[in-house]
Parts: sequence; C-alpha cells; structure tokens
Amino acid sequence: MKLRCCLLGLLLGAVLPTRAAEPDFPLVTAQECRPRLGWPNFLAKAATPGAEVKVAYFGGSITAQAGWRPKSLAYFQRTFPTAKFSEIHAAIGGTGSDLGVHRVKADVIDHRPDLVLVEFAVNDGGAAPEQILRCIEGIVRQIRRAAPRCDIGFVYTLTEALSAPMLEGNFQRSASAMERIADHYGLPTVHLAMEVAQLAKAGRLIWRAPLPKTESERAALGDKFVFAPDAVHPHPETGHELYLQAIVRSLPAIRTASGPPVPYTLPAPHTPANYERAQLVPITAAKLSPEVTALDVRTDTIGKRFANRLPALHRAATAGAKLSFRFRGTRCAIYDVIGPDGGQVRVTLDDRPPEVRPRFDAYCTYHRLSTFLIGSDLADAVHTVTIELLPDPPDKAKILAQRNQKIDDPAKYAGLTFTPGAILLVGEIVP
Repeated sequence: MKLRCCLLGLLLGAVLPTRAAEPDFPLVTAQECRPRLGWPNFLAKAATPGAEVKVAYFGGSITAQAGWRPKSLAYFQRTFPTAKFSEIHAAIGGTGSDLGVHRVKADVIDHRPDLVLVEFAVNDGGAAPEQILRCIEGIVRQIRRAAPRCDIGFVYTLTEALSAPMLEGNFQRSASAMERIADHYGLPTVHLAMEVAQLAKAGRLIWRAPLPKTESERAALGDKFVFAPDAVHPHPETGHELYLQAIVRSLPAIRTASGPPVPYTLPAPHTPANYERAQLVPITAAKLSPEVTALDVRTDTIGKRFANRLPALHRAATAGAKLSFRFRGTRCAIYDVIGPDGGQVRVTLDDRPPEVRPRFDAYCTYHRLSTFLIGSDLADAVHTVTIELLPDPPDKAKILAQRNQKIDDPAKYAGLTFTPGAILLVGEIVP
C-alpha cells in the first residue's frame, strides 16, 4: 500500500494550476514554525513509557513518498524511545483538502490518531482561498469533535511553481489561507521549505535534476543543492531531508508552547460556511441500475487495488447505465477511479441542463482515485442527481496529447467505463 501510494503521487505529480495572489487576500509573512498552543496531549503521551502513539499523515503525493513522513516518524521514535510509534498513512497523490474533508473520518479519525499532520498546501495551490478555508476548517472541526484529545499540525511543502511568494519572504497563498485556521484554533504550523526557499533565493537550489551518481557529477554541482527530479516531489536523500530538519528544529518550540494535556473544546467557527458536515457515503446509497455492478475486492484488479479507500467500488460498462440519489445539503461530488478505460457521463442536477463529464484526463495512462464536482454553493435544500454512462467516448488521443502522451495500446484505451465508489456530500442522503 505504501509503495502504491508513493508511486501514484510520483506518477501523477498532481499540482493544481497556480494563480496570482489576489489583492484582497494578504499573504502571511514566512516563518518556519508558529508553535501556538503546541501539542500538549501528543507530547504527554509520547513521554509515557510503553504508550502506543499514532501519527496520522494526511496529505497528497509529497506525503505519500518515502520521505518526510517515515523520516519524521523515525525521528519521533528516537526522541521518545520509551513509547511505541506507528503511522496512519492517509496520503493520496493528486488530492487536496476538498477531498480530504470528506475522507478524514474514514482515513484518519476512525484509526484513533494522537497527532494529525495535514499537508495540502501544494495540491491546494490552485484553489480559491475561500474554498481552502471551508475545507481545512471542516477537517479541523471534524477531528476536534470526534477526538478532543487529538493534536493537529499543519505542515506546508513547496514546488517551484508555487515558490515566488516564498522568495519574497511570504507564504504561498494556500498556506496563508491555512494560517487563518491555524490561528483560530491555536494549531502549530511548520513550513518545511523555508530552507529550500533560502537556497533558491541564493541561487544554490536546482529545482529539477537527477541526483549525481559519480564523484565528477558531485564535483560539478559545486555548492548547489539538487531538490527534486520534477520540481515537485523531493528526492528522499536531499529535499525530504531538508523537510525533516524543519520538523527537528521546530519541535523544541512546540514543546515549550505546550501546556498540560487537556481535551479541546470547539470555539465558534472561523468560517460559518465551513464543511464540517462533509461526509463520504458509499455509492450503494444511490439507486443503481442493473448494469452498475459491484467490483469483487478479492478478485477484481481495480477493486482489490483501491479497496482500502473505496470498498464499495462499482463499475458501469454499458451505455445507459444509471445511478441516482437525493440529498439535502450544499455540495456534492463523486469519488471514483479513472483510467485508460474511462468513458464519459451525463450529469443532471435538479432541473439544470445536463452536463457531459469525461471520466478520463491527461494522466489516464493508469488507474487512480479521482473526484468530480456535481454542485457547490447550493441552497441547503433537497437536490436530485442522475448520472448516466454515455455511448460516445471522449477524445482520448487529444486529451493525452496535453501531456505529450499517446495511445500506445488501443485495446487498453478501448473501454468506456464509469467506476464510482462514493458520494461526497456536505449534507446527507435523503430517501
């Protein structure tokens, strides 16, 4: 599972498009650690001999790598040798807080963590600040409501595409938005890439390059530092080591800021329209036509591969296959698996004109988890959704060409499927 998630993130490289900072959304001054109220419950338990301490790593492909996640877990174990540390691996490549707010219960809370480290600043890089505030606060409030002794920290990572504000001494916009929620709840934050930005500003960082393999290659680098193979996912030996050292430097300040262990109480929300009501509902809550069939998690390749995230995966492979459901709430999306055999669907929400939505994109040379939004900022009322698989395929060759990819095996891309596993709601299903 760990290897699969890591490979997923590396292959996808899913960094959302960036936008210029909006003039009405001020950026936060860069600072490696803001300890705020610390991690009193986590640190007290970690110092207890024989305690079993769980750290949840909740983020995207950078967290899914064999990098800062296992390195920091090992550091915690060395720092608190009498406790026993284990991880909750809750990272999915190419996903941000908009999915995270729906899956936090199943992937994080239900595993009873003592500390949750949230890493979505890169994959939220193209999201509007208002959306980030809703999702990140929804994650925090769900954790705090279900597990009032669980500590939470935000960690921020960086890519070359998002680095311009950091070179000027400010957090990137996504991290700046998250700081507002951290301030409101007293959560420690650590920007893992402060040293990365300093090296880049000094002209000593190589954002994108393979690691040197020979003495002559190392000598040719001089005092320059190779960060990542793709300007996004750090090399474990270099970029991820810088990320680890940021945590090492920050822990003493977080310890100093931590008071005695106490259960947290929830204050009034920072953003009243936050997604605290977000939930993940198995697709079986919808009305499914006979052509929409369950994947056997024991024998089906896709069903087995994604069973840990979507145990109720279904597949529609016949044109005209439908699913429908009703919900009361303000937002709705579908959590599915897309890949080379993806087709396209017609989505109808209430009495709006139907929309055709391809379940295939430029990364669909392999299968991966994905989502598609049906409606957001809806009236908090009852809504009806119908989704139908269409007989006509998306233009797969044209879509793949966006990333200079080609259809190398026509049989591999011949299918026209829709593979849903869950409904993502801010609200609830109604009969």
